[in-house]
Amino acid sequence: MNARTEIERAVRAAAPHALVEAVRDVLSTAFDARSVQLLLADYGMTVLKPVGPVPGHTHTLSMHNSPQGRAFGSQRPHEEPAANGDGSDHHFPVTVRGERLGILSVRLPAGRSTPQTMDELAHVADLLGHEIIVAERDTDHYQRARRVTRLTLAAEMQWQLLPARAFTAAEYAIGAQLEPAYAIHGDNFDWAADADQLTVSVTNGMGEGIQASLLTNLAVNALRNARRAGIGIADQAALADQALYDQHRGGAHVSTLLLRFDLATGTLGVVDAGSPQLWRLRGRTVARVELDAQLPLGMFEESQYVVQNVQVLPGDRLLLVSDGVYDTVSPLGEAYLERGLARVILGTRLLPAASVPGAVLRELADYRDSDLLDDALVVCVDWFGRDEGDG
Repeated sequence: MNARTEIERAVRAAAPHALVEAVRDVLSTAFDARSVQLLLADYGMTVLKPVGPVPGHTHTLSMHNSPQGRAFGSQRPHEEPAANGDGSDHHFPVTVRGERLGILSVRLPAGRSTPQTMDELAHVADLLGHEIIVAERDTDHYQRARRVTRLTLAAEMQWQLLPARAFTAAEYAIGAQLEPAYAIHGDNFDWAADADQLTVSVTNGMGEGIQASLLTNLAVNALRNARRAGIGIADQAALADQALYDQHRGGAHVSTLLLRFDLATGTLGVVDAGSPQLWRLRGRTVARVELDAQLPLGMFEESQYVVQNVQVLPGDRLLLVSDGVYDTVSPLGEAYLERGLARVILGTRLLPAASVPGAVLRELADYRDSDLLDDALVVCVDWFGRDEGDG
């Protein structure tokens, strides 16, 4: 039995909270690893936080100014001399279908850093990522390790509702982030990938705190329930609208932007039911996609919704942004929509989709120069399209 098989067996047999310990044991035996550490990206995507027996008792590392952070940002393995001069440290991205979870750092003695060993360790990082996703159904160990401060209750509810923050397929790549990560209220993003379609939604429940989060939870689950019944996005919006109206009788509403991509043709169906906006980068031209405004969900009984079709071309980048982004004003009262949004979309054009939302939100924080008063959400979709031979 080879080393890879032994490693896979050991990791999959480990208790959900003990994956790192299992990896440490098998890498020590198989490759004489001197140290093994897993670092996870925090909710705000600003630091990498070590996972250990007592999470929180070890220091965090900058995602933007550390060797581990460089490996995370580039999504490529990074090597550096070990601090004690004996051997080298290797940092491998831990990523699952585009979702960037963190970094696996392994210290090897001199002479053990062969290409074959690097391939094996990259495989271990990939395996560990998949096992963490499964393990999180049964333990809080990894979610607790990702926190640099306590989440508000509303934020806890929102993060439990969210899908991954990134996803990649042959036809597209998605990235998303929201702020303030530890105190989000009602903003939410969601997506679902099928063989022939991709559905993406952005929702914004009115109000603040738990009330906004509860409202968004109802809307998102109503949309999911309708989507999983196999109906189109216009009827998804109508059924979610009815669920909200039945509960609140028009006293509360949810702004929603619903997208459905046809993977074969690049036809994009859109239902614009509220405040989120859709922007497009095509070549070096940035423009807001003008959509037919319809009623937010839950305002009136039995509202009807209509799908508007837009053609997406290979190479297009789409950004969905909440009002907490485009309505932000500078200390001088200048609206971000007028002064900064198009510029930052163009300025981040070389970044992968997974990195764009964080870059936009950091730019927004600098423009604002004050604490965030409203939720701010960015979803980026890079459209590659499908070759005629794909199916």
